[in-house]
Amino acid sequence: MSLSARLGYDPMQQQPAAAEHAEPAATAAAHRYRAAGRQSADPVYEVRLRIQRRLADELGPTLYTNRAHEEDLTARVREVLNDLLAREETPLSGADRARITKEVIDEVLGHGPIEPLLRDPSITEVMCNGPKSIYAERYGRLERTEVEFDDEGHLRRIIDRICARVGRRVDEASPMVDARLPDGSRVNAIVPPIALDGASLTIRKFAAVPLTVGDLISYATLNRQAAEFLEACVRGRRNVVVSGGTGSGKTTILNVLSSFVPHDERIVTIEDAAELQLVQDHVVRLESRPSNSEGRGTVTSRDLVRNALRMRPDRIVVGEVRDAAALDMLQAMNTGHDGSLTTLHANTPRDALSRLETMVLMAGMDLPSRAIRDQIAAAVELIIQVQRFKDGSRKVTHITEVVGMEGDVITMQDLFVFEVNADTPMHMASLKPTGVRPRFVDTLAMYGVTLPPNMFLGGRI
Repeated sequence: MSLSARLGYDPMQQQPAAAEHAEPAATAAAHRYRAAGRQSADPVYEVRLRIQRRLADELGPTLYTNRAHEEDLTARVREVLNDLLAREETPLSGADRARITKEVIDEVLGHGPIEPLLRDPSITEVMCNGPKSIYAERYGRLERTEVEFDDEGHLRRIIDRICARVGRRVDEASPMVDARLPDGSRVNAIVPPIALDGASLTIRKFAAVPLTVGDLISYATLNRQAAEFLEACVRGRRNVVVSGGTGSGKTTILNVLSSFVPHDERIVTIEDAAELQLVQDHVVRLESRPSNSEGRGTVTSRDLVRNALRMRPDRIVVGEVRDAAALDMLQAMNTGHDGSLTTLHANTPRDALSRLETMVLMAGMDLPSRAIRDQIAAAVELIIQVQRFKDGSRKVTHITEVVGMEGDVITMQDLFVFEVNADTPMHMASLKPTGVRPRFVDTLAMYGVTLPPNMFLGGRI
């Protein structure tokens, strides 16, 4: 069934909510957290701290050793908490009891004062620049929140708890860490002495329901014509690189592309922190590992790419290539693993090829530039460039084919381009075909994939 037939949506009903809509309840609760409960003079705040200490004394290690059964642990915490509140001598209203229960559970089982922000579906990223300066990204725009940690030690305890859950650590000897939350949200933490103004925590939230190609079309990230072409490229086993800046939506595009992979193929994914949400059944997920406290046990992305070649994969999906693993990725693409997908950081499709060349050199192989470029030209067939604009929107700006070599230069041709000029407002601009037909169209037919002759008709705006 074609992509058009499967979409079945009304774009007018799938527009993202406006940023000026009423504030979600979870965010309102977060704002009240500081105003109503952060001041030490507040008697309810004092009661919360006292009950929290008693709860820790009563449950002890159970709070940290029984993480595999979250529902049972939550029920046990609520039971003990209700008992402690019943024995509390300070007069408390029903609202005060509810507030204490929520804040204590957020603290001992969640992520403290930022837990309401993580529950807010309109927030996509939470940034803690120290304990007293917390920002959130909502609909692509940054805003300062009202929540705060008690102090630097409070923030560090939350960071340590996050790291402990995934078997990682952060301290003076290893002051930077990449981790993830139980729901898959990406976490980066950096602490003193590297962070001069106190610990910094950044959480990029994991979508509970992954965006689909229909969502990207409704958000105008790309259009239906380009989506059908990308589906054909993935089904036709073209090697694709998704390029873009930080937060531009590369992983989201990679997730959508992976959804086009047929269900009868074996997929091996390789990531530094597991984020991909593949819908297929036959998927093996691999994750790199940093060194332990003794400086041993490191497993790099490059190690995993090499190991993946021995796992009989039909497709290799690398969440992001950022180092010498680029050499092994190119070799995989050139040795029968067609249809592999990856992302990298670059500003343009041409820059993406330059970065790939630089990362191959990081492998320490004394290869001439011409040999590296030959490998890149033979391996990479399509580059999808993604960009985040000032209004917070994310757009696919280029879909570019890597044609081959002319002398010492890798030749490319744009198939789809998103162009904005002074005469075209952002909301009216769109991704349009350039009129150039890709050279690999005939190869797609080998996999039973055909493209309509008029798919690439049009011109630049």
